[in-house]
Amino acid sequence: MAKRAIDPRIKLRHLSCFLEVARLKSVVNAADALNISQPAASKTIHELEELLGAPLFDRSRRSLFLTPFGEVFYRYAGTSLAALRQGIDAARGSHEATVVKVGALPTVSARILPGAVRQFTSDDPGARTRIITGPNAYLLSLLRTGDVDLVIGRMAEPEAMLGFSFEHLYSERVVMVVRPDHPLLAERQFNLGMIEPYQTLMPTPDSVIRRLVDRMLLSHGVTNLRDEVETVSNAFGRSYIRQTDAVWLISEGVVAEDIADGRLALLPVDTDETVGPVGLTTRTDTTQTLAALSLMQAARDVAARLR
Repeated sequence: MAKRAIDPRIKLRHLSCFLEVARLKSVVNAADALNISQPAASKTIHELEELLGAPLFDRSRRSLFLTPFGEVFYRYAGTSLAALRQGIDAARGSHEATVVKVGALPTVSARILPGAVRQFTSDDPGARTRIITGPNAYLLSLLRTGDVDLVIGRMAEPEAMLGFSFEHLYSERVVMVVRPDHPLLAERQFNLGMIEPYQTLMPTPDSVIRRLVDRMLLSHGVTNLRDEVETVSNAFGRSYIRQTDAVWLISEGVVAEDIADGRLALLPVDTDETVGPVGLTTRTDTTQTLAALSLMQAARDVAARLR
């Protein structure tokens, strides 16, 4: 039986635009990211839907969401583009193949990635590492399209892991930190409700730990936080906490060194219910380069010393 031919009218620009709109849930934002006009992006998506014979997005809500057909196509379009990029890199020769592109959540960027990169570059001085940070959903979208070779961070929700493999390295909790002379540290019988009068720095809604933080606060009856500031910026969090009475809810790995050095202090609260797995996320359909495998092993070695 002859294989069904791919419609030659489907171009790379269709796939790239579709993947960006799916990632950002917005044609306008995707157009900005691709450096094209909004009408051009809209036209490209409509062309692709006509060629495929089915709608890719549900347009009944404010943000665009993939239809069931779009969900299936998204997985295969991302995989195809990733495979093409990997083939181009390999064809260009060994110099390009030694560049390992890593998506890293802030917690591992501070805790295990420095040691892993140091070991990796020491073992292979000719290899290069490209590190990209951001929210988990963004990093997984880059992994799906081949813009990163692997992601190091917390395991995503099951529905986001289709086509991916996760390897557990260690477990980590969320902590609450303040400046060393914060008034809450003087409370003899501290309870979680005491943070309500203070400004809080919270993980963004699309971060992996936000759901865990919300559930923990709700279980302790904390429902009236004031002036929440949502951020995934480590630099902003550190600077803001030192200058104010705000309370920062953040993964322990981000602030472990600050706590050890006395620059930040832990509030005495049990946050074990926020413990979650941190590890390596890779695509199941891709064979890693030797350089990527070497960096992954370095991450395992560093993580093993944290246990």
